[in-house]
Order: sequence, then structure tokens, then C-alpha cells
Amino acid sequence: MEIARPRELFGKRLYGYSFGDFGIILTNIFINTFIFRFYVYTVNLDSVLVSVGIAAQGIAGALSAIFFGVITDNKKPGKLGKRRPFLLYGLPIWIFTSIIIWLPPWKAPQDNSIYWPTALFLWVVLLTKTIAGSSINTSFLSMLPEQSQTSRNRKKIASIRTFLMIVASIIALMLPLIVESILPEPGSSKWWEISGQLYLIYMPLIGIIFTILGVGTILVAFFAVDESFHRNNNKNNYRKKTVTETFRSMVVPAKDRNYFKYLLVGFFNGVSGKIFGLVIIPFLTYVLFFSGPDFYIYIIVSAVSKISWFYLWKYILRRSHLMRTYSLALACIAIASYLELIFLFTFIPNLVRVFLFIIILATILGAMYGFGLFRSPLISAMIDEAAEKNVSKQNFNEAVSDISGAYFGLNTFSMAMGQSISALLVGFILTGVNEENPIILTLLIASAGIFYTLSYISLKRIKLRKEI
Repeated sequence: MEIARPRELFGKRLYGYSFGDFGIILTNIFINTFIFRFYVYTVNLDSVLVSVGIAAQGIAGALSAIFFGVITDNKKPGKLGKRRPFLLYGLPIWIFTSIIIWLPPWKAPQDNSIYWPTALFLWVVLLTKTIAGSSINTSFLSMLPEQSQTSRNRKKIASIRTFLMIVASIIALMLPLIVESILPEPGSSKWWEISGQLYLIYMPLIGIIFTILGVGTILVAFFAVDESFHRNNNKNNYRKKTVTETFRSMVVPAKDRNYFKYLLVGFFNGVSGKIFGLVIIPFLTYVLFFSGPDFYIYIIVSAVSKISWFYLWKYILRRSHLMRTYSLALACIAIASYLELIFLFTFIPNLVRVFLFIIILATILGAMYGFGLFRSPLISAMIDEAAEKNVSKQNFNEAVSDISGAYFGLNTFSMAMGQSISALLVGFILTGVNEENPIILTLLIASAGIFYTLSYISLKRIKLRKEI
């Protein structure tokens, strides 16, 4: 039997697939970074209620990622393919919720931040958006091991996607921070104040723009991806799984000891990343006292550091193995996070504090947005190893197809659970007067270093049969 040549993505299919989740990443970064600031500091909702919604969102995303991962694994290939249709199924709901989340029909009264109508609205919208988004994101990610079967091609895809993720993060931060810079008083922006009223106008407009971009990129991926090989592979031997077999598929990745260690990496990265995302804007306002044009510092540092470190990580990857480079990135971000404790010393001149912040921030963002270069190739390699253990060579493609969704779904589950726990932690700590406490904000953002250290330890324990 002739062994088929490994599939790879080139040309328009390479860039079409790589561009596919640009809009989703753009919208998600925007929401994940500013939703806490929007509802706590403008809508006046209590931080605990907001954090409960964010945590519930994470749990819903975690569970639905596994569910849709297994469902796409179990789907019989049709005219549109096996996973492609799931890029469209949840799209209308995702569009609606991505916009309406910035248009709460009720604001929390000035004297009552524990306002249940607003809280329930936020919770329902977050949960609905997350479940719809999971059907899109999980199917998109789980395509990779099937579409690209060589380490070199996967690294190229990861490189393009990481660069686009960096661009998305810059845009997602730039427009809202420009809004922050034009507010008369960023530190006083409740909905009944002038700054808050401006915030309520501009944030929905930004949300609409980003959502439109998201739809466009999803459609690009849909038309770029070719899944016709599924029909050839499964033409004669497709068998639908029973309910028992479907549930059993969900736990297969968790029994993979090597992959379980990687799930810990995702969990601890999720905790740390969420802490940083929720706290960074209040940190700028109440620790570094940013106002007006000061916010452009963050935009410039964010853009320059992410792009510069991206090329640095690519340079290192060409001369070192992926696991070693990933470990180095985690070590850098952990050390930089600990260094944020410097801001507890108030006697340091503010100009010096800003300079130190630029150096530390550049390192954190540069390492954090370099993770995309490592994640997908590493997961895909572990899926390949798991498939090779259980099947003969001629059935390898089918084995990968059977477990890819479950593996990527469980990875999303792990990260989402970390983010949920982190959101609850931040919400309960920043309640009441702690919302603007510079010491609490500094300790919180520096605590990310603890979890990045745990992530580093977990990664070092992973042993692949073949270095990538």
C-alpha cells in the first residue's frame, strides 16, 4: 500500500486558515480586557457579581469546549466537511451577544452596586456568547492536526497565527485606550459622570466594529479550508459512536500522562493571564496614575514589545527546540511578574516607576504573546504520539481525526478553568474600597509570577519521544 504524502497548508489555504480566528481573538481580547473595567468602574456593578459572571463564562467555555470537541470528532463528514460547518452554526448568536454585551439595559444605581437585573443580564450574555464561541473556536483549532501533518508546516502556521494575534491584541487595546485618553477624568467614570457617559457611547461602537471583523475572518477560514479528504478516508469505514463511546472519548486525553502535565501548563497560564488582563487597566489608573495621553505609553510599549519579541522567539526557535524555548519564555514572564513588586515602594519617583514599568511590561507582553508559537505545534505533536500508540500506520489519519477535538477541547477546558478561578479571586479581592487600592492592585498583578513558575515546572516534566 502506498503511504500518502503528509498533508500541509500552502498559499491561500495557509493564510486563509491562519487568518481564521483573527477576528475572534480581536473581539475576545477586547471583551476580556475591558469587560471588568466597563461593568465595575462605569456601570457600577459590584466586582464580585462581575467576577462570578466571568468565572461562570470560563466554566461554560471549559465544558462546551470538550463537548464540541467530541461532537466534531464524532460527526460524519458531509458535503461541507466534518468540522467546517461548526464554524457557522454558532455564528449568529456569537454576533448578537458580542455586541449587546456593551449595551446593558440597566445600570446599577449610585447607591446599590449589587443590582441583580444588571448582573443577570451580564451573566446570561456571557454564558450564551461563550457557548456559541466554543462551537466555532474548538472546531477551528481541532482542524490543525488534520490539515497540517508536519512539524515544519505547523510551526509556520503557528508563526502566522501568533503574529496576527499580536496585531489583534494591539488593535483591541489601542481603540479603547484612545477612548480612555480622551476621558476628562478616567478615575471618575461611573455612568452618571461625564467620563462614564462618553465611555457608554464609544465602547459599543468599538464592539460593533470588532464583531464585523470577526465575522469576516471566520468566513475566510470557512472558504479556505478543504476537508474533502475526510470523505475519502471514511467512505467505507465510518461508524457513528454510541453515547457511551462519546463520553469515553472525553476522558482519553486526561489519561495521557504527558498531556495531563501540559493541561497543568494551560491551567496555570490561564490563571496568570486572567489576573494580568483584569488588573492591568486599573493598575495603570490607580498605581501609575495614567491619564490623558499617558495611555499612549501602554499602546506603544504593547505594540513594539510584542512584535520585537515575536521575531526574537522565532530567531531562538530556529536554533533551539520548541520545549526549551517555551521554558525560557515562561521563565522570563515569571521573573518579570515578580519584579512588579517594585511598585510597592512609593518613594521611587514616578518617572522612574514609569520607566521600570515599560521594561517589565515589555518582557511580560513579549513572552505572553510568544506562547502562540509553541502551543498548537506542541499539542499537535502530542496528539500524533497518542495516535501512534494505538493504531497501525495505515489508520493513523483516522486515529488523529478521532481524538483531535477531544485533545484541543480539554486544553481549552484547562485554560478556561484557570481563568474562572482567577476571575473569582480578583473579584472578591477588589470588592468595595479595594477597587482603587494601589497596594492590592500591585500584589495582585505580581502574583501572576507564582502561577507562571508552576507552569514552568509542569512544562519541564513533559517528555516527548521526539523533540520538535
